Amino acid sequence: MSKVSNAITMLQLLSTGKKYYIEELSKILEVSPRMVRSYKEELEKAGIYIDSLKGPYGGYILNQTIRLPQRKFKTEDYELLNTYIENSKDQNEKEKLENLKDKIRGIYIGSKKEEKELNLKEETLIKYNTLTRALKERRKVKILYYSFNYGELERVIQPAEMFLFQEGWYCAAFCELRQDIRHFELKRIRKISLLEEKF
Repeated sequence: MSKVSNAITMLQLLSTGKKYYIEELSKILEVSPRMVRSYKEELEKAGIYIDSLKGPYGGYILNQTIRLPQRKFKTEDYELLNTYIENSKDQNEKEKLENLKDKIRGIYIGSKKEEKELNLKEETLIKYNTLTRALKERRKVKILYYSFNYGELERVIQPAEMFLFQEGWYCAAFCELRQDIRHFELKRIRKISLLEEKF
């Protein structure tokens, strides 16, 4: 995502009133802690001040009410884009539009009604069931994951926890590719398979 888009996403997270560590924001946004600090500076230049709490229980917290822009697409927008992709003769343009479609599907899900129309609930349920089974049986999972910075990457993960955030399901897991804990949004998992290998 762009710097502006990431800064707005960070603002949306903080506007819930929850305190976030820089490392937490870094993992959610998939950027370095230095970039998180940069977003904070840019927001403060725009008059949006984020408090930094020091010490072991410190972090970023937003102590003001901000009216955020609505970043949602309607089902009609999604269908129109789909039709345009199907009718496109230019393969290069088609690939770019497919990437755009993935971004819309991954970020800009509107109301619950629209979510149902895009058939995301059933897909999410399959991923959720696979990951909860992996948690229970302590088995590794292979996923094809879409990241806004790196595109689609195959990863092997060791699931640790499932959690709901802003009406979206996430899996906290150890990523063998990154050798660190990462948060994977279920909507951005393109393929998933349960491995026999235990952890």
